[in-house]
Amino acid sequence: MNRWIISAVIAATMGVAVRAADDLSTARDLYASAAYEEALATLNRVRAAGTAPADAFAVEQYRVFCLLALGRGAEAQSAIESLVVADPLYQPSSEVSPRVRTAFSDVRRRLLPAIIPQQYAKAKAAFDRKDYAAAAAGFNQVLTVLADPEVAQLAGQPPLSDLRTLATGFQELSAKAIPPPPLPAAPPPATPTTTAASVPAAPALPPRVYTIADTRVAMPAAIRQDLPPFSGRLSETATGALEVVIDELGRVESAKIRESVNATYDKNALDATRFWRYRPATLDGVPVKFRKLISVTIKPTT
Repeated sequence: MNRWIISAVIAATMGVAVRAADDLSTARDLYASAAYEEALATLNRVRAAGTAPADAFAVEQYRVFCLLALGRGAEAQSAIESLVVADPLYQPSSEVSPRVRTAFSDVRRRLLPAIIPQQYAKAKAAFDRKDYAAAAAGFNQVLTVLADPEVAQLAGQPPLSDLRTLATGFQELSAKAIPPPPLPAAPPPATPTTTAASVPAAPALPPRVYTIADTRVAMPAAIRQDLPPFSGRLSETATGALEVVIDELGRVESAKIRESVNATYDKNALDATRFWRYRPATLDGVPVKFRKLISVTIKPTT
């Protein structure tokens, strides 16, 4: 009897999930055909019935589109705020109207400066309870949101610039403190054979370092790439080049001077690269190592 009840509940739950997915698909079709009232009514019905986490965000997204199309600005703004809080990095695709993108941009500019300190506090709490994997991911999220163009101007000023410095340091500490995965169980000893000579295993190749010549690779984006000020005297502008290798976590793995600017300044510039951070380069969405050449110029003080 109990087994029958459990099976019935599972079947009913699966039926609700299928109906919700069908209703969401119907709402999308209605929105595409400009039947905004009918699409919104369908979405509200799906919302009231409850949806799977994978569909809940899409339901709220299309509710925003419908509300904006119907001119219900206040309700749309409230719905956008909920989406931005749920995913601060979400932005509508370029396929939606400029009006929709502008509405999201306005809300993100207003909310992100308040969301960033909240994200930092959560990451710091994870660090304090020694959950270093969650802390590293949290601090990475803080740095990614700080690099968002919507807050670029504010991110360069206190208090957000101070949070960037703290998040960078704690992210590095968290990443270093993550315990290594357990070693795999030792394989059983191989049975010795006398009929075949053993073949030595090929040595593992080091990870490839990509460059700008690899057109399939998305280049790294600078989160922090500050060069030190030059305090000496110059008679004319001096230009040089610095080469860095950025690893899969967005840290500078190695740096060297490709073209000297000034003997003293070269050393200071190399020291500064230890604190640089990037969103790593990616190949088909997977982070990869990348060699980047950076032009360095210092000018005479006036």
